[in-house]
Amino acid sequence: MRFKRRIKMQKAKRVVVGMSGGVDSSVAALLLQRQGYDVVGLYMVNWEEEGENGCCTAEQDYDDVRRVCNKLGIPYYTVNFAKEYRERVFSYFLQEYARGRTPNPDVLCNREIKFGPFKEYAQKLGADYIATGHYCDILHAADGRHYLLKAADAGKDQTYFLNQVTQAQLEGVLFPLGKMQKAQVRALAAECGLSTAKKKDSTGICFIGERNFRNFLRSYLPARPGKIVTEAGEEVGEHIGLMYYTLGQRRGLNVGGVKGHAEEGRWFVVRKDMEHNLLVVSHGDETPLYSRGCTVSGMNWIPCPPAEREFACTAKFRYRQPEQGVRVRLEGELLHIDFDLPQRAVTPGQYAVLYSGEKCIGGGVIEQTFGAEVAGKN
Repeated sequence: MRFKRRIKMQKAKRVVVGMSGGVDSSVAALLLQRQGYDVVGLYMVNWEEEGENGCCTAEQDYDDVRRVCNKLGIPYYTVNFAKEYRERVFSYFLQEYARGRTPNPDVLCNREIKFGPFKEYAQKLGADYIATGHYCDILHAADGRHYLLKAADAGKDQTYFLNQVTQAQLEGVLFPLGKMQKAQVRALAAECGLSTAKKKDSTGICFIGERNFRNFLRSYLPARPGKIVTEAGEEVGEHIGLMYYTLGQRRGLNVGGVKGHAEEGRWFVVRKDMEHNLLVVSHGDETPLYSRGCTVSGMNWIPCPPAEREFACTAKFRYRQPEQGVRVRLEGELLHIDFDLPQRAVTPGQYAVLYSGEKCIGGGVIEQTFGAEVAGKN
């Protein structure tokens, strides 16, 4: 009597890839398909234009998603998170600018949209994993912890923007580009005939696009013009609203030829006095822009808070910045960070992101700086 051996085919794990219409997410989908995953593309609409002169590229981006998915032979869907984005990201953006701070909505978008509602929707599509085209890597440890690692391409590393993503959100996440260089990504896209191979990378805040930033902000927040003064209180000009300026800014101040100030050097913003609606500027000497430390709130630890209450590590205070040596002290709900060397234009509302070697260990919002009066450009 013969028995037929039944071979049970193992079903491929499904990965839902966040497709933006750019080359990075396109190649992420390609790599996962080559690795044998059941790949599904998902395009998110996070912003809906209300004016006829809007500059949103959503329609073009979706066309690129469609072309890439058709080329790869994978299904694709679109989902609208515009309501969630306005409630969770854009409202915070406006609140921070109204306070005179400089927020980073891309960081919040990752936590509140891309690894929140997006992940939940992907699971409804049967996802075992989700993936994005971020330049970073991840380690899913045997103990159930998830470690966020720097990308191989240091110039493109995006761990800074992922500093607020939680452990629960990092579970089941794949970053296919973590070990690749950007040049390799574009070359692979071209080799495989993907329509996004030469597409220009998107820059700036997505919902503003190519529009004039001041005009955009003015349509949502009332501007309060006021005086531009030196640290000594001398009036040297007029500002159009404190929300339009940030620390270290040189352009657009319209200050020049002030009696008693040499023409050498340029004027730049050193402080915003919200109480008196004053923009405080300095001329030539940048010492007032430097600080020796800052306090940070809303710290998100990856994967968990450290055992020590005080420790040394490195940090970034803006995306395009080399890591700086710091010493961190936990003080209740706040972090107290001392800089090894004075830092220029550390800006409240931005994020301080901490690193230990190749690991991004988390980040939080910069609340205030200190030590500017004794800082220098050592």
